[in-house]
Amino acid sequence: MNDAAMIDVAGLTKRFGGRAVLDRLDLRVPRGQVVGLLGLNGSGKSTLIKCLLGLLRPDAGRAALLGRDAWELGAGEKARIGYAPQEPVLYPWLTVRQTVAYVSGFYPSWDRAWGEELLRRWDLAPGHRVGPLSAGQKQKLALVLALGHRPELLLLDEPVASLDPLARRRFLETILESAAEGGGTVLFSTHITSDLERVASHVALVQRGRVTFHDEIDALKERVKRLRVEAAAGLPADLGLPGTLRAEVRGARALVTIDGVDAALVASLRERFAAEVTVDDLNLEEIFLELHDAAPAAVGSEG
Repeated sequence: MNDAAMIDVAGLTKRFGGRAVLDRLDLRVPRGQVVGLLGLNGSGKSTLIKCLLGLLRPDAGRAALLGRDAWELGAGEKARIGYAPQEPVLYPWLTVRQTVAYVSGFYPSWDRAWGEELLRRWDLAPGHRVGPLSAGQKQKLALVLALGHRPELLLLDEPVASLDPLARRRFLETILESAAEGGGTVLFSTHITSDLERVASHVALVQRGRVTFHDEIDALKERVKRLRVEAAAGLPADLGLPGTLRAEVRGARALVTIDGVDAALVASLRERFAAEVTVDDLNLEEIFLELHDAAPAAVGSEG
């Protein structure tokens, strides 16, 4: 196993009731990447994170963190990892201050000043009891607990689901700050593509229990484009373009989304149909929806 891989997953399979939620999934994340894990509900994102943390045991394949099998993580590895679940489990009878003091005791590297700064930044009153806190406040507290020891590897499962827009922005700024200062590695699942675009260096698309794309966000945007075609005469229903994700043909006009657009393909299209062809950029949400609706074979998988 390459020591540079903070996360190394190969052929990971996890079944529930005979259904493969993870189906021979592969994912390798080198040190320093901030990876957004993007997928619809039920695509396997949370199951993947739980397998990585040793909270679920895979049925097949390998999942490793920090160079060690996830099911055999020791205290040393766990002290280098931060984790915030979508629904944090906290002790309602403790105050915010007591909760931080309790959790910080498990981490020799806990940065007290940083933890207090996070509480101030996210407007968490140390003396308030946890029980009456709102869902958003509890999620903020869970993020403080995940970040307070400045982990080398941070795993976040829908970390902003209960946060208001201002809190989300502050959280995303904190993630960028933490990654930039310590060279940390982050894997966070989300369905909010605008957040992912703001902070992630890479995106991993999860579809039907597999990672179908893992690369830089800009690389994905360069691959997938929408073509607007206006021909001199009626167009065939099937334009025969490789990498087509979706095509709408109406007479002499067509709207085609393609995975793998290049100058040669555009030039060929113009020549074949004596057409005007406009290439439109897509944002990450548009690309994700196009890839999800396309047949699995249309998307290039990275092992």
